[in-house]
Amino acid sequence: MPNMKNAKKKILSDAKKKENNNNFKASMKTAIKNVEKAVKAKDKDKASENLKIAIKKIDKATSSGVATKNYCARNKSRLTKKVNEM
Repeated sequence: MPNMKNAKKKILSDAKKKENNNNFKASMKTAIKNVEKAVKAKDKDKASENLKIAIKKIDKATSSGVATKNYCARNKSRLTKKVNEM
């Protein structure tokens, strides 16, 4: 248990950051799954629409430091390739 005032504040700010990071990561993964579902259902319009949303979420996660640059580039490339092959 922290005794110093700055250590107590750090625990609070870490909890907020953790919650935000989890939200970024969860929304990114949900967006990716939505694209994959649309591809599996062979719905080109919905897949394209969901792809735009997914790319925004992936970029947001990258800029906030939740996911690495290579992880995000790989996912964007993979999803784009799936949609274009339809």
